[in-house]
Amino acid sequence: MRQEIEKLKKEIRHHDHLYYVLSQPEISDTEYDNLMKHLQKLEEKNPQFITDDSPTQRVSGNAVKDFKTVKHSTPMLSLDNTYSSDEIIEWDKRVKKIIANENYEYVIEPKIDGISCALTYKNGMLVQGATRGDGDNGEDITLNIKTIKSIPLKLLPTSDFRLPTPLEVRGEVYIDKTDFQKLNEEISKNGEQPFANPRNAAAGSLRQKNPKITAERKLKFIVHSYGTIPGTEKFETHFEFLNLCEKIGLPTTLKNIHLTKKIEEVVKLCRKREFDRENMPFEIDGLVIKINSLEQQKKLGFTMKSPRWAIAYKFPAKQATTKIKNIVVQVGRTGILTPVAELEPVALGGVTISRATLHNFDEIERLGVRIGDTVLIERAGEVIPKIIKVIETKRTGKEKKISQPAECSVCGQPIVKEKEGDVAWRCINPSCPAHLENGLVHFAKREAMDIEGLGEAAVVQLISKKMISDFADIYYLKKDDLLKLELFKEKKAQNLLDAIEKSKTRPLSRLLFGLGIRNVGEKAAIVLAEKFLTLDDLMKSTVEDLQKIYEIGPVVAETVVKFFALPETKKLVEKLKKAGVNTKEEIKTGPKILEGKTFVFTGELKNFSRNDAESKVRELGGNASSSVSQKTDFVVAGDNPGSKYKKAQKLSVKIISENDFLKMIK
Repeated sequence: MRQEIEKLKKEIRHHDHLYYVLSQPEISDTEYDNLMKHLQKLEEKNPQFITDDSPTQRVSGNAVKDFKTVKHSTPMLSLDNTYSSDEIIEWDKRVKKIIANENYEYVIEPKIDGISCALTYKNGMLVQGATRGDGDNGEDITLNIKTIKSIPLKLLPTSDFRLPTPLEVRGEVYIDKTDFQKLNEEISKNGEQPFANPRNAAAGSLRQKNPKITAERKLKFIVHSYGTIPGTEKFETHFEFLNLCEKIGLPTTLKNIHLTKKIEEVVKLCRKREFDRENMPFEIDGLVIKINSLEQQKKLGFTMKSPRWAIAYKFPAKQATTKIKNIVVQVGRTGILTPVAELEPVALGGVTISRATLHNFDEIERLGVRIGDTVLIERAGEVIPKIIKVIETKRTGKEKKISQPAECSVCGQPIVKEKEGDVAWRCINPSCPAHLENGLVHFAKREAMDIEGLGEAAVVQLISKKMISDFADIYYLKKDDLLKLELFKEKKAQNLLDAIEKSKTRPLSRLLFGLGIRNVGEKAAIVLAEKFLTLDDLMKSTVEDLQKIYEIGPVVAETVVKFFALPETKKLVEKLKKAGVNTKEEIKTGPKILEGKTFVFTGELKNFSRNDAESKVRELGGNASSSVSQKTDFVVAGDNPGSKYKKAQKLSVKIISENDFLKMIK
């Protein structure tokens, strides 16, 4: 019986590959359904032979309460965007400068308007699916990923390539245009709000807490790149990698991909696809142009945010005219004040637009926008509505000018520009309700105060029930308070209270990072904590004091001083102290053998994380910098060093290995 079940599973996987990857089905839907029903009956009679990779197990397990955070093996970077032929040519010139005197080939792929995800396979079995998140960390959506039929639960074996393990591929989850239309029709029949566009539908479906709902949404997946694959020497080009994917059962857009060695042909194809994109079965918002050779990709490397060997050509946005009914000011999660125009609803690219961003008050001044104006809008990058210009000939004289507010529209505190030339006005009050929710989720992060259980769902409820109005209020919560929240029982409430209590012992550096001070990231928080050792001493510091610290620049210095000068910040600090939260950094004693020396780290270190290595340098009296200059004494190079390595060579800065660094600090 086991052999019959395995044979049936293999046959179904074969037909999945033909249907979802090759688009060459050999049997009808009815015949396929009969195979599945036969397998289900056999497994029901012989449950001991049911395995996780069985096609019948795509929707299994209970709904999740919260998605766990997972760290990507390598960062999921975004692509630089270009909107014109000239910008494509400029990108190509930059490529030529780095790999001069070499011939290279371009791969042009459709840029599907979906949700980026990473899939990890071990020994050919799907073990994890994760969202892109912030690029470094995403959400574990494995249960939902398994419901997508175009994603194989088990990869097909190949005779010419041994399946690597682990294998992490990256791609887009999306929904076809026809399936999107049917989904919206069904949702509307049930009296619910339809999705704005296919991308929103894919995103909303992928993050369902109940995988059974995701399974009903007819999502699809295509591979466009990889994160980690041991044995990449088995293929030399990106195109070969995509061919491998199809062999092992992973869907790609190979039939819509073009290869060329001429940049003129790349430009020509970009123009052509602008006009025939409506013929594609799925929404595309542009094309992705990549250098085909993986060896040349390595030479080109990366910037902080994106690969140099690839660029996205975005199609021109669609435009329409409408009228501004009102302009309101929104306060975002980082405190930025953004004027938003409320519009008379207008159809644009299959979506009804009723709001558009004006970005900032300088933009209002530049455009000359008034309430009541008729304006031209576009969907920039196919998603965000934006006002392009005012049609002044339509004015009647009844339009109203907009005055810039002097204070936050939510908390009433003064607003500031953080540096000269900055266009953004901010509310930097840490207790402002407008950004308290996101701020508190950040405060509870593992890298900050590490309060397990204080996720977005709990925070939203605590704020909506007015149980907390600032970060410090969480330290005054009682079990009875938590039991009033949804899904909180005795054990969960006690676990959260224990985590909150434990967070009081975190060092000052974690508290500073958790407070979410603008421009103060994890590294800057460590530098400040190790320099001042107590929060009281840091709060007394001036801009001049802070700028004397090697790693702290004028922008960070001014931001920190302004933040701690706020009355609301001082009240918050006193409240945290009263609750027993630690406001000190442990004093690290010992020889300062690196005093006066400046180090820069590049590449992958084996014995340290980057933060730990830099912290060690500071502990021993040295300076740790993120950029190479003439003042740099040593560049410590790990595996696969980046552009800092080349700059060190150019400036004749001494380059040492990680082993050299270890000997030095011993």
